[in-house]
Amino acid sequence: MEDRAALAQAYSEVVNGRRSIRGYKPDPVPRSLIVEILELAMRSPSSLNTQPWNFYVVTGEPLARIRAGNTQRNLDRIPHTREFRSMENYDGVHRERQVGVAKQLFGAMGIERDDKPKRKDWVLRGFRQFDAPACIVVTYDRVLVGSDIAPFDCGAVATAIVNAAWSRGLGCVINSQGIMHSAVVRAEAGIADDQTIMICIAIGWPDESFPANAVVSTRKAVEDAATFVGFDD
Repeated sequence: MEDRAALAQAYSEVVNGRRSIRGYKPDPVPRSLIVEILELAMRSPSSLNTQPWNFYVVTGEPLARIRAGNTQRNLDRIPHTREFRSMENYDGVHRERQVGVAKQLFGAMGIERDDKPKRKDWVLRGFRQFDAPACIVVTYDRVLVGSDIAPFDCGAVATAIVNAAWSRGLGCVINSQGIMHSAVVRAEAGIADDQTIMICIAIGWPDESFPANAVVSTRKAVEDAATFVGFDD
C-alpha cells in the first residue's frame, strides 16, 4: 500500500504541477531523453491497440526553417493548410475560457489590450513554436482519415508526452499554430505522404524567468463536468 500511495502521490504531482510552457532555454534536448519520453508515452491506450501515431522530432536548422516559413506565410496572409479540422470561432462558455486564459497570459506578459505590436509578437511566437529547441510533430496514418478515433488516440498520446516530459524536468505546449502551414512542416521534417499531420508539441527546458510560464490555467469543477448515475451516496 505504501508503494501505491507513493505512486499516486508522484502521479498527482506531475498532473497537478504541469503547466503549458511558452518560454524556453536555448539548451538542446538530448535525443536519448526524447526517446525515453516517447517510449513511456506510447504506453497510452488506443482503439483496438491500433497505435495510429507516428512522431517526427525536429530540431536545429530544419526547425528554424519551419519557423521561418510558417511565420512568413502568416505575415503574407496565406490561408492555412492544417490537415485536421479545427474550430475557428468559439462561442459561449468555450469562448469565455479562451478569453480567460488569454487574459492570464497577457497579464503575466504585461501586454495591454491596445498594444498591437506586442499582441502580434505573441501570436507569432505560436507560429515559431514558442522558440522551443525541439518540436514533436504528431502524425497518424492517412488510411485512417475519416475516422474520429485516430485523432482521439493521438490526443491521448499527446497528453502522455507532455506529462512524461514534465516528470523529467522538461516543459511542453501542445500547439496547432506551429503546424498551421503543413506544406512547410511536411517538406522540412520529411513527413511521409502516407501520414496526416495532427498536431505539434514544443518541448524544451523551461525558462523560469519567462512570466507566462507561471500561468496556471483554471479548470472547471468535477460537478460541472461529470454526471454520476447509479451511485448511492
